[in-house]
Amino acid sequence: MELNEIRNNIDALDDELVQLFMKRMDCAREVAEAKQQIGQPIRDHARERSVVNRLTAAAGDTYAPYVRALYSHIFDLSRSYQSAVWKQKSPLATKIARALEETTGKRLPEHALVACQGTEGAYAQQACERLFPYPDILYFDSFDGVFSAVEKGMCQYGILPIDNSTAGSVTQVYDLMEKHHFYIVGAHKLRIDHRLMRKNGASATPITEIVSHEQALRQCSHFLAAHPEIKTTVMENTAVAAEFVANSERDDIAVIASRACAELYGLAIVNDDVSNQTNNFTRFICISRKLEVYPQARKISLMLNLAHEPGALNAVVSRLSIAGVNLLKLESRPLPGREFEFRFFFDMAASVADPDVVRLLGELESHCEHFTFLGCYDEY
Repeated sequence: MELNEIRNNIDALDDELVQLFMKRMDCAREVAEAKQQIGQPIRDHARERSVVNRLTAAAGDTYAPYVRALYSHIFDLSRSYQSAVWKQKSPLATKIARALEETTGKRLPEHALVACQGTEGAYAQQACERLFPYPDILYFDSFDGVFSAVEKGMCQYGILPIDNSTAGSVTQVYDLMEKHHFYIVGAHKLRIDHRLMRKNGASATPITEIVSHEQALRQCSHFLAAHPEIKTTVMENTAVAAEFVANSERDDIAVIASRACAELYGLAIVNDDVSNQTNNFTRFICISRKLEVYPQARKISLMLNLAHEPGALNAVVSRLSIAGVNLLKLESRPLPGREFEFRFFFDMAASVADPDVVRLLGELESHCEHFTFLGCYDEY
């Protein structure tokens, strides 16, 4: 057979497949209506397994893997359609609707008590002042302290670094997300301007040690690799490290921190070109104990634990694709105490002002092993 003839046969089969698929979806709608009347959940694992086993056996060894993959996707489509048929408002949808109503026409307050990690001069302070024109800042020694201050109501908001354009994700923050209850209400992408600095008058003494936060050291790894004779020491924050150097009696110690720290702690800038990249940005999130969704919020973050089985992650990504949602970031972190199982973090371009997006979140909430809506927010 010639190519065109083969393609004509495929076209005819596709026409039949579409008609059969539509009939199957009509049946799926009827199943959803029947289940709703008797109070059964949409998903029936045993039924899906039975269908796949029957059809793969009929397909034979050559086609069985393809049939399995096909029906995995068909089941995803059917469940999505059935959820739309139910039109059942999830608890999350109710919470989102209340948050939207409370913040209509508003934005993040100009005055707020905000928790930051480190001390005066920290990059978190700079991000805080971009988000809040007149903040009162409480500093904490650790990221955990910032989470706890917000969760316990000590501070209304908290500022935390989440990822960097050079060094990647701040894994400490991701690992703490499971431990604390919070919502992301805003974000800011801050340009990072690392400088190498030391005490004034110490230029005659060779530098033998550089102190800074681990992320800053990673972001300046090329410069540090060129000076293997210099020891590096990790400290909890760049500003804390700058303060340490300023108060140290040693002349052979330096710090990698921001220009603001040089001015604040009276340090001399030795080198203003130590970053791996000149276009270096860190994204900071603003967290709150209460769900707040402000106008222009166009990014959604989720935290999911998925079943430890083939296709579990693909099912979620497929559902986002079906809804036309653009996935911006997918991060995975190992689950403590559960070997080779992971927690997934999703960032996607979408707004909860869209009812279809809220319905999608309700579907994910009902089908994932563990689902956490982290917030819908704007990046300032």
